[in-house]
Amino acid sequence: MITKLKLARLNGQPEIFYSIQGEGKSMGLPSVFVRTSLCNLHCIWCDTDYTWNWTGTRFAHANDARPGYTKFDKKTWIAHCTIEEVAAAVARHPCRNVILTGGEPMLQQPALVLLMRQLRQTDPAYRFEVETNGTLLPTPEFQQLVDQFNVSPKLENSNNSQKLREKPAVYRFFSENAKAVFKFVLAEKTDLEEVLELMARYGIPAEKIWLMPEGNTRQKLLQRRRWLVEVCKQYNFRYTDRLHVQIWGSRKGV
Repeated sequence: MITKLKLARLNGQPEIFYSIQGEGKSMGLPSVFVRTSLCNLHCIWCDTDYTWNWTGTRFAHANDARPGYTKFDKKTWIAHCTIEEVAAAVARHPCRNVILTGGEPMLQQPALVLLMRQLRQTDPAYRFEVETNGTLLPTPEFQQLVDQFNVSPKLENSNNSQKLREKPAVYRFFSENAKAVFKFVLAEKTDLEEVLELMARYGIPAEKIWLMPEGNTRQKLLQRRRWLVEVCKQYNFRYTDRLHVQIWGSRKGV
């Protein structure tokens, strides 16, 4: 039986923190975040690349051009935690909305099932959201325990190949799932065509779609927000900002 979770490590500790949800349907909601390590995609603009951008990897990242930037040592940046340790760390916070994020948390479904069950045993009021890239199907046990899937399919601007990023069976599953909403990250106006194509191909209802500007600075978000809001008005999509970036800037663990 799997008894440990692989979590991201930040400031030498497993990355479990209490903040507000910064994006999507639950934006502004106080939440406890549990950030898993490992991902099956490699987005060039990823702001948590310490979950996958290991030393020796062939995948490119925008930070590669920064002076002094180095990729991450896998052994150093993964925290191996027991289910009991993670549950205790979550329970220390006065909040019952838990966001399982990453990386790609659905790579660790069996261990996360154990975590959710343990937390619900201590308090049935626990509610669970999952941030996922939409490439993996949930197991029946995982699906039953999760209250909300925040599905963020990656577009061509992520630098992932279509074969890696677009899984038709998974998109169809979440399109029809009452627990799922979709969040698309747009960097340029041309990205809208791709969103509309995916919406039509997989029957994603407009009311399940949130559009978010790509950016890790307030200035970049401001520039993209102005035209993205107009797109949402035109197509009856929901708009989401990156509230944590607006408040704290490009910081981790907030």
